Amino acid sequence: MTEGFASSNGSTPAAEAAATFTAVHGSAPAGVWSAPGRVNLIGEHTDYNDGFVLPFALPHRIAAAAAPRDDQLFTVATLGSDGRVQRAAPVAIPDLRPGGVEGWGAYPAGIAWVLRDQGYDRGADVVLAGDVPTGAGLSSSHALECAVALALLGLAGVEPGRTPGAPELPDIARWVQRAENDFVGAPTGLLDQTASLRCTESHVLFLDVRSGEAEQIPFDASSAGLEVLVIDTRTKHSHADGGYGERRRGTERAAGLLGVPALRDVDLAGLPAALDALPAELGPLVRHVVTENQRVLDVVELLRAGRMADIGSALDASHVSMRDDYRISSPELDLAVDSAKEGGALGARMTGGGFGGSAIALVRSADVDQVSKAVFAAFDRVGLRAPRTFLGVPSAGAGRDS
Repeated sequence: MTEGFASSNGSTPAAEAAATFTAVHGSAPAGVWSAPGRVNLIGEHTDYNDGFVLPFALPHRIAAAAAPRDDQLFTVATLGSDGRVQRAAPVAIPDLRPGGVEGWGAYPAGIAWVLRDQGYDRGADVVLAGDVPTGAGLSSSHALECAVALALLGLAGVEPGRTPGAPELPDIARWVQRAENDFVGAPTGLLDQTASLRCTESHVLFLDVRSGEAEQIPFDASSAGLEVLVIDTRTKHSHADGGYGERRRGTERAAGLLGVPALRDVDLAGLPAALDALPAELGPLVRHVVTENQRVLDVVELLRAGRMADIGSALDASHVSMRDDYRISSPELDLAVDSAKEGGALGARMTGGGFGGSAIALVRSADVDQVSKAVFAAFDRVGLRAPRTFLGVPSAGAGRDS
């Protein structure tokens, strides 16, 4: 994943990116674009199975300050968590190829590579700054990639939704996915980049990944006397690691054996027959995807009916499914979920790709401190580093800041 981003002096990521750009290059950037991290309320590992997801954008963002170059050189620097500037090795855009860039620089370079193939091949200087926690399962890498994509398009005079003939946000999401899959080598689906680009303030994004159809579902938890407490366990994960890819390959194999395009095409009624037809090792993966898709649909109906406080049981069931069937939880995530519920949460689940990262808990506003204390105490009892907690507030998606 990406590394080293921090807004250390209380200013916004956009302001820090612009100031750092000026310090590095001796002139102001042509513009600043930013994109948020995300929390997935429910619908985990369903995106690459053509299913349903329900994310919202966080207020935490990564900003890209950028200016065009007269050559085809692409340079990237970041403001590190220690306040120092970290630079990736400059690369010539015509020379970009998968596997040709190592480390965190592969993420922005992958975007330049994809956009080159779309006809956007002008060189650029980019400086990044942000406050999305890295390695926390909150999609810092996709926030970076979406910000860089909008910056490079913006330098070409292309602003999605404003410039006639500009690529649509779903197109850009697919480009970001291609950069991650084919350039970086991480087998991610479409959830994270779509959330970063398309989410809106005070809503969750109900996305049908197969059709691309999206609906903004109102989700103003605070006005309902509720909060989404995000619990960053501070145990890092990476989509480039083997476990994520193994699950994806397993679900694709299962779909092939069942003769369907994707596990989206198996519903609850057809689940028992599907499980009978599959090797034992694939059954749990299929059961998770099928039941998780249904949980997304159930939560959407509850939210439409104004019954936000009633979604807790679906969150609980989602975590059990990810822990026992998909086997992507961790002792730290289980501890976060269990202790939050013991502290009074209405429901809790891990969120993101798994194997570390963050959990979320639906909590009454009056109980936030109580639940937080229960989580901290549980981690302390077993000698774990204290987690980081904050309120997940549905926020605006990616765009131009200046």
